[in-house]
Amino acid sequence: MLNTLTAALPNFAHTNSGQFFLMAGPCVIEGEEMALRIAEQVRAMCDRLQIPFIFKGSYRKANRSRLDSFTGIGDETALKILQKVGREIGVPTVTDIHESGEAAMAAEYVDMLQIPAFLCRQTELLVAAANTGKVVNIKKGQFLSGESMGFAVDKVRQSGNPHVILTDRGNSFGYSDLVVDYRNIPAMQSFGVPVVMDVTHSLQEPNQSSGVTGGKPQLIQTIASAAIAVGADGLFIETHPTPATAKSDGANMLQLDRLQTLLERLTRIREAVR
Repeated sequence: MLNTLTAALPNFAHTNSGQFFLMAGPCVIEGEEMALRIAEQVRAMCDRLQIPFIFKGSYRKANRSRLDSFTGIGDETALKILQKVGREIGVPTVTDIHESGEAAMAAEYVDMLQIPAFLCRQTELLVAAANTGKVVNIKKGQFLSGESMGFAVDKVRQSGNPHVILTDRGNSFGYSDLVVDYRNIPAMQSFGVPVVMDVTHSLQEPNQSSGVTGGKPQLIQTIASAAIAVGADGLFIETHPTPATAKSDGANMLQLDRLQTLLERLTRIREAVR
């Protein structure tokens, strides 16, 4: 399933070791220096462990609880930073889009377009993303089962684009928490697409009374380890040098200097499973 990504993504080196791939970076692009620093350090870790790496960063945050929440540094500014990361660090890049009109614009700067979980049923958005020819990573809605994501895959494929990834990020029951059902991984793999576990977003505690999303970062290792043991093709991990000062989702991000140890553990789990 990963061979299609190798062909569709520049600088995406698929190993023959059965290793998982990593989508990682800050929640939102906060500035050029930080984005390049994170991308460079994560690539170095992944190179040592032979983990294919895709840099993740939102150019704009559209789904915020409060009107005064940070949303970004400007669309074009952030997209140009993502483009620079891809060129200078030599890794594929991914960002999320929120409306169909954003697809063609974002596709000029990044290698993969991501559909947010709340928008995974938006037909016009999925078709617009598919029509760019880019790889489309669709996050499973918190309100859906893994089996139901086959319709989202079909919308992209029937639009003429075979390059699809599905990402799980837990299920919500409306009580300011999320629950991960690992049955969703094999269920979504049955559609013949790579399946990713979004580790950090699965640990969010949304809809807090403060209007700021909480999280349980102490469980990052638990969620990631279980996903690799079940057979996830990839992991999605938001990371930041100082999560406490991050401008978005700091409560559930992994501190950058802890990523290396986690990845080493996960590669050992994958080897043991194989």
